[in-house]
Amino acid sequence: MPGGTSQTLRPFLWRATNLYPDTEIVSRNHDGLQRYTYSEYDARTCQLANALEAAGIETGDRVGTFCWNHSRHFETYFAVPSMGAQLHTINPLLPDAHIQYIVDNADDQLIFVDPSLAPKLAGAVADADDEFDGVDFVVMGSEESDDLEATPYESFIEDHESDYDWPDVDEDQPAGMCYTSGTTGNPKGVEYTQQMLWSHTMASQTPQGIPMADDDVVMPVVPMFHVNAWGMPFTATAGGAKQVFPGPSPEPEDLATLIEDEGVTISAGVPTVWLGLMDYCSENEVDLSALETVIVGGSAAPKSMIEWFDEQGVEVLHAWGMTETAPIGSVSHLKADLHDAASDTKIDKRSKQGLVVPGLEFKVVGDDGNEVAWNGEEFGELWIRGPWVTTEYFKRPEANETDFEDGWLKTGDVVTVDADGYMEIVDREKDVIKSGGEWISSVELENAIMAHDDVAEAAVVGVPHERWQERPVAFVVPGEDADRESLPDEIDDMLADEYPKWWLPDEIEFIKQVPKTATGKFSKKDIRQEYADQSLVDGQVPDEAAPDRD
Repeated sequence: MPGGTSQTLRPFLWRATNLYPDTEIVSRNHDGLQRYTYSEYDARTCQLANALEAAGIETGDRVGTFCWNHSRHFETYFAVPSMGAQLHTINPLLPDAHIQYIVDNADDQLIFVDPSLAPKLAGAVADADDEFDGVDFVVMGSEESDDLEATPYESFIEDHESDYDWPDVDEDQPAGMCYTSGTTGNPKGVEYTQQMLWSHTMASQTPQGIPMADDDVVMPVVPMFHVNAWGMPFTATAGGAKQVFPGPSPEPEDLATLIEDEGVTISAGVPTVWLGLMDYCSENEVDLSALETVIVGGSAAPKSMIEWFDEQGVEVLHAWGMTETAPIGSVSHLKADLHDAASDTKIDKRSKQGLVVPGLEFKVVGDDGNEVAWNGEEFGELWIRGPWVTTEYFKRPEANETDFEDGWLKTGDVVTVDADGYMEIVDREKDVIKSGGEWISSVELENAIMAHDDVAEAAVVGVPHERWQERPVAFVVPGEDADRESLPDEIDDMLADEYPKWWLPDEIEFIKQVPKTATGKFSKKDIRQEYADQSLVDGQVPDEAAPDRD
């Protein structure tokens, strides 16, 4: 479409710059706390676009980032796609082999890297064959790197004009790119067009999404390398909100200080982030009065966590999404007719992944290929489609044949949907435990176990069983003051009050910590590899250990 009327990212920054030029962007950088305004931010994005053009970056080229959450990373979010190039955020927590594959597969021309992450990237480069051939590096700061031959960011942009003649970018032009992680085999690339990111931002700004306004202070703790920080930098800019970036490896103390000092109203991250903040608040005086909303995703939010934040006057919004959905697919807002429901009912609804956001549609498909009923009990695989849901993987024809059908993305998530339309992820298709022809939700058991006061973390996996096909085994991280002798019996008794006997784990094993994926989710694959065969007889639950199924 001509004349800037197309659905692209650039109008979001235009709006923030022209309507809210003095609104602040605050960043905890490697070299200290920095603050500037949208007006100054806009000038620096122009400098960056000019610098990239001078470096030979053209329309369609991919520019990688290997960075934490800070203002310089944020500058790439608008400069790169608005000049017609494609921003490729790389997860630095991935194994070197995956990083090498991703850079080669995406054909990155230039990579921005944080000083603290330069040694990690340098290691991947040193061990590579030719995956990094022709790639230039820019280190995010004003100093050179001891680990990589890289231009300092400030030197890269300083001699360039603070105005830029932004082109009319087509809405079908790829603007962003992320790769899945924690998967088997090589990561899968997902491209986001300008129109996909525009649509995702507009849906986020609806009341049924996660709206951000000019009186909000938004702090994404979810990494900017993980599906665009769940789209928050785009949504906050569109709304003219103040933005706070917590910087490299923020600890709970860092988050608490930023919430207090900057008046953060909305923040987002995986449950482990908020559990860490809860622990910090229990031992220190922290003023959370400004905080209004905490968005939780990546894995299920324990009900106990939702209740704790309720006591602080903070609403927990449970959300679901994937790399393939850019990412937001559903949010656990309460329907109007549930506002006067019993407290237990409301907590139950809010602990689910919630209601699909406007613009998307989904269905739940059972093993027989038919849709399952919305009764909160029948399980099936979630299929979803919509304007910002990908319809193919980048250069992965074999995955495209299995993971998509007639425009639907087969998510691999096993879900139930209740009569009110609330979706609940009960497991990943690969993690659901099928025992004697019946399904057991490992996620539900994990949340129930973690509700015990003396349990820090818990992961449940299915292990082979001759009679029942699979049986659940729980791997538990006990709290510091837990009585390890009595805790297994206490967990069994607690679970027995809520679940049938055949759902109960056949064994409860104590471990020091639950292994995590590169995005902070529990790594069931690593648990199976690292622990399962150490705790079970020949990798099998003895038949006599399996509970009766009556």
